[in-house]
Amino acid sequence: MGSHAFRFAVQTFSASSGDEWRERARRTEALGYSTLHLADHFIGPGEAISQTNHPVQELAAVPAIAVAAEATTTLRVGCRVFCVDYRQPAMFIKEAATLDLLSGGRLELGLGAGWLQAEYRAGNIPFDPPAVRIARLAEVVRAIKALMGDGPVDLAGEHVVLSGFEGAPKPVQRPHPPIMIGGGGKRVLTLAGREADIVSLNFNNRAGVLGPDGLQNSTAAETARKIGWVRDAAGARDPELEIGAYFTFVTDRPTDLAAAIGGAMGLGVDEFIDHPHALVGPVEALIDRLQERRERYGITYVTVPDTAMELFAPVVARLAGTGAV
Repeated sequence: MGSHAFRFAVQTFSASSGDEWRERARRTEALGYSTLHLADHFIGPGEAISQTNHPVQELAAVPAIAVAAEATTTLRVGCRVFCVDYRQPAMFIKEAATLDLLSGGRLELGLGAGWLQAEYRAGNIPFDPPAVRIARLAEVVRAIKALMGDGPVDLAGEHVVLSGFEGAPKPVQRPHPPIMIGGGGKRVLTLAGREADIVSLNFNNRAGVLGPDGLQNSTAAETARKIGWVRDAAGARDPELEIGAYFTFVTDRPTDLAAAIGGAMGLGVDEFIDHPHALVGPVEALIDRLQERRERYGITYVTVPDTAMELFAPVVARLAGTGAV
């Protein structure tokens, strides 16, 4: 692992108009980011989301991805990540293949097993134990590869049963768009190491909400352990390693900011600054830190929030496309 070049993505949740959304996509492309990601949440403001500490996602992923692709020419588009429990598999896979076809082969197909328990409850979706949700994710991955391949599908799994038809349309990217599998626990990262083109390292969201537990189980030491699970499962494969730098702040006062945010999350200043999901400091320090993390972990694909995309752009300009062995 670690043979990939640096690339960077922006993740966003909302826009106040179609014009604003198109302009954000174009700006993301112009600044040199490779990809624009959404997340995949359907609950709006209210009691259900307020208890999760998660931001409201105003835009539905599939139409927003399509519009972003139409507004740009080279920008890759995707979702970090689609929750496979929210859609019927055959319809979801058809939508994904259509997005890849109509974008000219620019879809990154992010997948996850789901974790936001209050959203499941609000939508009356059964929230199965992790092992069941991850088994269902594995069957959806198998279905993607079957329906985007050639010939009729014949799948009789415990969760996905499809037969008697061939997938259409076929994606531009063959045999399928790059599959990204995201998560923070051993089961899902083992699946990702075995099956994914891109492994998205995330918190272990076992608590079902965002908070200190997620940060504390994703420290430098814990991230190294997670990557060990990925490597063990990947064997000779070399998936790209992606991480969400949720706490990205380009600042000349990193210690003050780290003390405030890290302290609220139960982390010391140094521990927060070294946290793999944080990028806090001036541009030159962030460049050095990303290069060091590439050497330490093999992480070369970094996603930052849209609130940081402008100030972080000099880092992108310096590192994007560099570092491949």
